[in-house]
Amino acid sequence: MLENLNHIIDQVVKDKGIDRAVLVEALESAVLSAANKKFRNTRDLEAHYNDEMGEVEIFEFVTVVEEVLDSYKEIDLEEAQEIDPDVQVGDSLGMKMDAGSFSRIAAQTAKQVIIQKVREAEREKVFNEFKDRVGELVNGIVRRYERGDLIVDLGAAEGLLPHREQVPRENYRQGDRVRVYISEVKMATKGPQIILSRSHPGLVAALFHTEVPEISEGIVEIKAVAREAGSRTKIAVASYDSDVDPVGACVGMRGSRVQNVVSELRGEKIDIIPWTMDVGRFACAALSPAEVTRIYVDNEMQSLEVIVPDDQLSLAIGKKGQNVRLAAKLTGWNIDIKSETRAAEAAMEEFAAETGLDSEQQETVEKTAESGEAVADAAEPDTDSIPAEAADESAVSEPESESVADSGETAAEEERDQD
Repeated sequence: MLENLNHIIDQVVKDKGIDRAVLVEALESAVLSAANKKFRNTRDLEAHYNDEMGEVEIFEFVTVVEEVLDSYKEIDLEEAQEIDPDVQVGDSLGMKMDAGSFSRIAAQTAKQVIIQKVREAEREKVFNEFKDRVGELVNGIVRRYERGDLIVDLGAAEGLLPHREQVPRENYRQGDRVRVYISEVKMATKGPQIILSRSHPGLVAALFHTEVPEISEGIVEIKAVAREAGSRTKIAVASYDSDVDPVGACVGMRGSRVQNVVSELRGEKIDIIPWTMDVGRFACAALSPAEVTRIYVDNEMQSLEVIVPDDQLSLAIGKKGQNVRLAAKLTGWNIDIKSETRAAEAAMEEFAAETGLDSEQQETVEKTAESGEAVADAAEPDTDSIPAEAADESAVSEPESESVADSGETAAEEERDQD
């Protein structure tokens, strides 16, 4: 039944690409399962593949004892010595059994176990092939749709492109070629499951890695990627060579490199930003094309308060908050954007709260702040601005004081003369 298996094993190894040792182990397990089923697990059996004979051999092991209590697992010393003269009490004696005595049902069981082992080996092979390829970019062919999910043929296996990982405005038909990102590989009950993605930020990084030689060579590094699939992506790049501009390397001659990435993403907009360790400067660059007036950094709360001109506020926030949202993802900090007018109002409100001013006093302070120069001039009088009439009066008053002094001196002289 199980003779001359070498040719069959070699053929299966060649067709299925399974390791020979795995297949031999499956054969041994299958024959052992069939033998245990025949003998109802009453005996201690082992299966070993004889490579020279090309067959699976079954051995029954019994323990040598002086008095037999279990005839299936024990043998007396005299009978054991007839098989092996050197055997002693307590030794385990192995005896080869005739594998051809198995029934047809036992052989069918062996066949089922072999098929199952082959399938498990195939699944293990696929899993081992793809488990280390997470984060790679692969090409596939669309096979079919299943409840909104896309089944993609990757050659050695099929991958799953879930609906949540698809870009909303991208549509595919059966037979279309698609470039996808391997986001996860896991072993499920039905075998290895390869999760693909078209919306993962890593897809953009992988595309730039293939298009920009400086990135693949390690001269330029992609520090961060923030993406809203199908709409806009911001990537931060840094260069380890002072002579290489990271942004220019990613853009390419006349934008050829970035244009190839945009074409693969079907028109998705891409902002390439120079990375810097200064989070303030990095945030200002991430908010481009909006201009930033000033920025306040709170390291403890990991937050940034950005002040922009009034006419730049909508540009900094972006459509439905997209620009500031992507900038926050890119920097990893919370970003609060305010216009200059709103920032001034907030500062005044904070000042009023600290000083305890009421609304009327606060309004007075605001007006005073607006006319600060005039108030400063009023607080320091200038003699050049004194009216002419006032100047004449001051000039007249000086002689009057002198005449009073003269009359006092005359009276004093008259008194001395009378004495």
